[in-house]
Amino acid sequence: MLQEYGTQEHVKVELDNFEHGFPDGFGPGRWGHLAYLIGIAFATFQIIIAAWNFLPSQAVRGIHVGFIILLSYGLVTNFTAKTNWQRAFGWAIGAVGFYCGLYQWLYYADLVARDGDPTNLDLVIGTILGLLIFDGTRRLMGAALPIMCGACLLYWFFGQYLPSPFNHRGYDFDQIITHLSYGTEGFYGVPIYVSATYIFLFILFGAFLERAGMIKLFTDVSLGAFGGTRGGPAKVAVVASGMMGTISGSGVANVVTVGQFTIPLMIKFGYRRAFAAGVEATASMGGQIMPPVMGAVAFIMAETLGVDYAVIVKAAVIPAALYFASAFWMVHLEAGKHGLVGMKKEEIPSALKALANGWFLVLPLIALIFMLFEGFTPLYAGSMGLALTVALILGASIVAGFPHKVLRYIFWIGLALIVGSLFRNGSNVDIRYVAAIVGVLVGISAITRGGRATLVACRDSLADSAKSSLTVGMACAIVGVIIGMMTQTGVGTVFGSWVIGLGEHSLFLALVLTMILSILLGTGIPTIPTYIIVAALAAPALSKLDVPLIVSHMFAFYYGIMADLSPPVALAAFAAAPIAKENPDKIGWEAMRIALAGYVIPFIAVYSPALMLQTGDPMEAKIGFYGAVVYATVKATIAIGLFGMVAIGFLFTRMTVIERIVSFIAALFLLGEFTYSDELGFAVALVVFFWQWRKRPAPPLEVAPQSSA
Repeated sequence: MLQEYGTQEHVKVELDNFEHGFPDGFGPGRWGHLAYLIGIAFATFQIIIAAWNFLPSQAVRGIHVGFIILLSYGLVTNFTAKTNWQRAFGWAIGAVGFYCGLYQWLYYADLVARDGDPTNLDLVIGTILGLLIFDGTRRLMGAALPIMCGACLLYWFFGQYLPSPFNHRGYDFDQIITHLSYGTEGFYGVPIYVSATYIFLFILFGAFLERAGMIKLFTDVSLGAFGGTRGGPAKVAVVASGMMGTISGSGVANVVTVGQFTIPLMIKFGYRRAFAAGVEATASMGGQIMPPVMGAVAFIMAETLGVDYAVIVKAAVIPAALYFASAFWMVHLEAGKHGLVGMKKEEIPSALKALANGWFLVLPLIALIFMLFEGFTPLYAGSMGLALTVALILGASIVAGFPHKVLRYIFWIGLALIVGSLFRNGSNVDIRYVAAIVGVLVGISAITRGGRATLVACRDSLADSAKSSLTVGMACAIVGVIIGMMTQTGVGTVFGSWVIGLGEHSLFLALVLTMILSILLGTGIPTIPTYIIVAALAAPALSKLDVPLIVSHMFAFYYGIMADLSPPVALAAFAAAPIAKENPDKIGWEAMRIALAGYVIPFIAVYSPALMLQTGDPMEAKIGFYGAVVYATVKATIAIGLFGMVAIGFLFTRMTVIERIVSFIAALFLLGEFTYSDELGFAVALVVFFWQWRKRPAPPLEVAPQSSA
């Protein structure tokens, strides 16, 4: 049953650096084997730490960074070096970086004892660590992020010579290096803590689900449900990418997995190449705002705000649904405008049959979500979800060799009873028993033919997960420079005072400034560091302007994602371009148009916090909290519906310029916060709706067949 849901081949996407993935494999010959083994060791270490956290947090962060530097230098040189000597030199540098990280564990007690009074060796190790993180980030992601962090470092060293209010009191070399390399507000700050715990675990969780065949399940269910509707292939792309977002936090990874199937299918059924690629780019980037994973930012946000992870997930649910509903609405209107039809019935797989064959793949995801909302830590929930996924994969390979269905049922029922017995004393299961069950399944798989092949696939998933975690981990490490500089110098208050000063006159202008900052930063650096920087600079200022704290952080997060859809960079568009065989700039502009809701939803949430399930909504005093949630959701739905009509120029028939202008005004009324703004917006929207309905084309007349003489 598992074999039917095998993984699909990925389309290779050539980018300027390794930010969105390495080539297939681990490199040539013995060097590739070395990288593969270190990747397995890295993943194994992370699993052990997640299950049995027996090391101090600072030591875990150090070893995590050490592995990232070692494997990053190793893989980059494996793929770019031309001689074995060059590869050996790259691996040697990586080994030095690994020792710098290991230093936090080897001398942990001594470092704690002499905190604030570093030795010369401490300063040397800390300096080398910083140089390798900067250079490693450049090798993985290009120069933009290192240049930005380098500018912050220069300010940290020489900012005392600037005029007020930009100057600070000045800091010595040893103060800066100690703060960066040995504290919890520099390289080893909250971002790297989250990378060393939650992020890696959920990357591994997603990799195992993909290995089990989740991509094919999502695609088949989407095809069965929407393939036959008007413009069905594009709707399949939106729904399948939304489903992929529940297990994958990478927009570009979604483009090159789901997009390899959906983009050619959309083009085949009449969508323009740029529009088809734009649909996939928009839907795939939306995967970063789709709970429960949310591109790993949810974990960082929860740690930063000091709230339960479930609080962040709940706040993201309605906006994420609106984002994908908007993309769905856009492709529906585009299909109507150009008369595009759906797929033929015989070309569409049965959604029910796909669920019947692969329903068990959804169990780990359901268990994960249940545990997160029940208050378990993401680390525990992710560990249990991963264990359940591995048990399902190994169990499926074991029963595949059974000659009779009865034996298969007996096996699954027995396994379910064993797992169920672990919960007899409550849901907080001892991870040792879970590990024992997985160990037994591994032992059984090792003596069966199909089981051995599955174990190899699982081993490959461990190594691939380590490879996938490198760019995220390196970004989390280097962005510690900005966090450390801001916490020690207090320069963030300068930008915050600008936002607050602007917001006192116009909150809207303060939001626009924050949006522009997020998009500008996001054009050069990944979403995670973009969020961290903007959240540190602007989110506290917005909260002082009576914007709920979670809403202000989500505001910064959303526009960091939108940057990947906004030309001239538009990395998601670059990833889709070789699949669609179209110009990336054209794809980027189409994606911006399709993702219009993504640009307005954060503004709606600021003025109607109930959209993110936060208190303080203006309507809450009139109709209660849940009434305000429903009202905000309905208003936002109508607003993004109007924006869709404006962008596509169609509802029941093609819209004139005047109709599009009136629709745009109605949408702005719904976004506004002035007297009778909502009432005016609803009224104008109704006028546009009925005007378009009245102009709709009459259905074709059916001509009765004439009888033959």
